[in-house]
Amino acid sequence: MLWYPYTQMKIMEEPIEILDAKGVWLYTKEGKLIDSISSWWSVIHGYSHPKLNEAILSQVPHFSHIMLGGLTHKPVQELSEKLASWLPGSLNHCFFSDSGSVAVEVALKMALQYYINQGNTQRTMVLALEHAYHGDTFKTMEIGDDPDYHFVLNAYGKSPHVVHIPTTIGALEQAFAKYHQKLNCMIVEPLLQGAGGMRMYDISFLERARELCDQYGVLLIFDEVATGFGRTGHRFVADVVEPDILVLGKALTGGYLGHAVTVANDRVFTAFYDDNPDHALMHGPTFMGNALACRVALASISLFEEEHTMEKIHRIEEITRLEMAGFTDPRIREIRILGGCVCIEVYDPAVLKGYAAFARERGVFSRPFLSYLYAMVPYIISEAELVQVLDTMKAWFQKD
Repeated sequence: MLWYPYTQMKIMEEPIEILDAKGVWLYTKEGKLIDSISSWWSVIHGYSHPKLNEAILSQVPHFSHIMLGGLTHKPVQELSEKLASWLPGSLNHCFFSDSGSVAVEVALKMALQYYINQGNTQRTMVLALEHAYHGDTFKTMEIGDDPDYHFVLNAYGKSPHVVHIPTTIGALEQAFAKYHQKLNCMIVEPLLQGAGGMRMYDISFLERARELCDQYGVLLIFDEVATGFGRTGHRFVADVVEPDILVLGKALTGGYLGHAVTVANDRVFTAFYDDNPDHALMHGPTFMGNALACRVALASISLFEEEHTMEKIHRIEEITRLEMAGFTDPRIREIRILGGCVCIEVYDPAVLKGYAAFARERGVFSRPFLSYLYAMVPYIISEAELVQVLDTMKAWFQKD
């Protein structure tokens, strides 16, 4: 039996079987659905893109995977070089892994060992955000702040190594004043907190975080697994405020294969680059730098550049704002829009019960959670398709 994610197997509804997928469309036995959430925000160029298909097929005759322990290959070298040239500042050193959660684990391990390699064993704490979500492995759950996902950690009690703060500059400054000598890093989902409720906050918070990290010698980590590749309306938030460590995943391969990367700047890398073998980063996922994943990631980045993807994202945001302007309902707490994301937050989660089936009847696949009805569409979506998604969201509140 297949064990599905985030659901009680005994009472779950029958999942929708997908027979085919192309562009923004998922094809079922009954018809077709617009995927309004891009397979958990990853399929930015749509399904079955010919250039991404070809990238994988071109690699298969040679080899699909080669371990990086004592070996190397051109696809991983070329992707590393591309990312180093494409990303801002001195974010030059790529450590690959097979999922966003693992890539965040690597970032946290880097931050801790960065100080240990310099003889500082006191910086054992992490500053994180309230409503944070960074993955479902154990350390990422520890720095997360969502009991709906991470209740299992209740068995261990509150971690003494993590401090959570709201996204206010006052709380940020207070945390640094109190804990700066013990902090090794601050980690954030920049501008947009995804699974924590599509919460959005101002760039000024990150600008102040960068200043305080510099002032007190704390590493700044951006988890852009969900926010990277344009989702916030910035190519990367790291283009605006530069972190010391950047984590990318999801859209890295255009949603084709599980692959992620933890990118460190020169300062972080130098702390590991030593004659002392104890200063090495002792981590090595089996499928890190997978050749198929690297080839399709390179093709996805080329598409991102060649097809002027940022212009598409700005157009998606513009249309979304126009379509949602003036829309209200007493059951709605707030409507939030940022780049390629729109979220309707309701006061009572019960209001959204039945929406997924309602959307399917109107040709849209959606998966609201808790109090949040949202869309993160593929960037290739047409205006008519986008309006169909947005009209469906509005129709739910207008049906009574």
